[in-house]
Amino acid sequence: MGNLAAAAPAAAKAASTRPFRWEDVDWTQILLNWGTALVILLAGIWLARLLSQWLHRALTRARVESTLSNFLRNVAYALVVVLVAVTALQKIGIPPTSLFAVLGAAGLAVGLALKDSLSNIASGVMLIVLRPMRAGDHVVVAGEEGFVDEIRIFQTRIRTSDERIVTVPNSTITTSPIVNYSTLPNRRLEITVGVGYEDDLKKAQQLLLQIAKDNPKVLETPAPFVQVTNLGESTVDLVLFAYTRNGDFGEAKSITLAEIRNQLLENGLNIPYPQRDLHVYHHDADGKPISDLLLKGITDDGDTTTGPPLAK
Repeated sequence: MGNLAAAAPAAAKAASTRPFRWEDVDWTQILLNWGTALVILLAGIWLARLLSQWLHRALTRARVESTLSNFLRNVAYALVVVLVAVTALQKIGIPPTSLFAVLGAAGLAVGLALKDSLSNIASGVMLIVLRPMRAGDHVVVAGEEGFVDEIRIFQTRIRTSDERIVTVPNSTITTSPIVNYSTLPNRRLEITVGVGYEDDLKKAQQLLLQIAKDNPKVLETPAPFVQVTNLGESTVDLVLFAYTRNGDFGEAKSITLAEIRNQLLENGLNIPYPQRDLHVYHHDADGKPISDLLLKGITDDGDTTTGPPLAK
C-alpha cells in the first residue's frame, strides 16, 4: 500500500511534465462541445425572443401601459440571453465562477466610467415602474411644459405646445418636482382682475360669477367663486376661481378673459393701471433753482420780461 501511494504522485508528475502533442487532443469531443454550445446559444436566443413576445402580448391583453410592457419584455429577453450564454460557455469548458468574476470586474469598471448614464438608467426604471407620468400626459418637468412623447431608459421626450421636442435626462426629472395636469380630469382656472377703489365690489363679484356661469367650457360642479385677494396701489384685486376639463383649459381661459374685459367696460367698471407723476427739479451747485438764476440774469440786463419778445 505504501508503494502504491508513493507511485501515484510520481505518475501525476510525469504526466504533467510530458510535452504537449496535437495528436493527444480529442478533436471530436471539442467539436462536439462547440457544436452543442452553438445549438444551445441559437435555441436560447430563439426561446428568449419567443418568451419576450409572449410576455408582451400578455401584458397588452392585461392593458398594461406600453412603456412598462416594453421595458419588462426587454428585461426578460436580456435575462434569458444571459442565462443561455452562461450555459453555452460552460459547455465549452469555461467555469461559471470564473465567468461571473470577469463579468463582475467588467461591470464595476463600466459602472465607474458610466455612472451618469447608470443614474439615468436607474431613474428611467423608476419612471417606468412608478409611473408618475405616462405617454400623452400634460406635464411640467425640469422647467419644461408639454406633453410626454416617450419615456426611454436614458431620457424622456417632451413635445411642447409649439411643436418642439425637448429631450430631458431621466436623472434630472426624478430629482425635480413633476407637475402632471393629466392625473385628475379637471383643472382650476384662476384669473386675477383689478377694479378701481371707487367701484362697487359686490357688483364686480356678481359680474365675474355670471361670466363664469355663461361660459360653456366652465363646469357647474365644483361651482365657480370669487375672492378679494389684495388691496394694491391702484386696484382692488379680485380672483375668479372656476373649474374646467383639462382639454378645455386654454379655450375656457381665453373666452373668460375676453368676456371680463368687455363686461367690465359695458357695466361702467374701471380697469385701472398704475400711474406716476414725475416732477423734475433743476438746481445749481449751491442748491438754488436754475429758474431763479435765469430770472436774475435777465433783470441784470435791464430786460424785465419773463418770456421771449413778441414779434412786431
